[in-house]
Amino acid sequence: MLDNKAASHFVTSGALLFKAAMANQMDQVLTAISEIPRGQAGVRLWRIPALEPVLARNGSLGSIAEQILGSCARPVRAILFDKSTEANWSLGWHQDRTICVKQRQEAPGFGPWTVKNGMIHVAPPFELLARMVTLRAHIDDVPATNAPLVIAPGSHRFGRVAIDQIDELVAKCGQVVCLASAGDVWAYATPILHASDVASAPMSRRVLQVDYAADNLPYGLEWLGV
Repeated sequence: MLDNKAASHFVTSGALLFKAAMANQMDQVLTAISEIPRGQAGVRLWRIPALEPVLARNGSLGSIAEQILGSCARPVRAILFDKSTEANWSLGWHQDRTICVKQRQEAPGFGPWTVKNGMIHVAPPFELLARMVTLRAHIDDVPATNAPLVIAPGSHRFGRVAIDQIDELVAKCGQVVCLASAGDVWAYATPILHASDVASAPMSRRVLQVDYAADNLPYGLEWLGV
């Protein structure tokens, strides 16, 4: 588990950097994504055997999730983001609010429902999101010129934030620019407010983002998983 200082920092700020945490399994990640066409903004990943050792409890990412969520942590969604000279987009301030499930089933507090890339997504009660962690594993260097993620530290503690209140909360919490080197892993409280600009000096900026949860879903719902 995290030491007391790191754990306290994560609870307060909602973000923690694990330097070079994925460096020893970078080759496996590169193999796993090698057949995915480049230049797509976000590709949802499912059932890629080469990723399993990285996501497992003793893997680069699974071990971080276990430190934060405990031994029941498991990967429930994975997305590959791929910014480049050809695909250089910006992302406004927002919270991640949906999870991916195996089937649609009406359940109190869950909704609205959407389908993305053939996968069923639903917005769950905020309390469930608050018990999740999102890991962003950097495959490329992300200096200030290459569109690093920007977070509003502590914003995850304010619940579901209405769109018209986001700017006010970002001003209240301030902003932290999350620079990274290839192999670094940033851990975030899943509902933290975050954004990114277009890269001012664009180059490859691939990020493997994996959501972890320790909860089972209620009302017969099941995580789709990774």
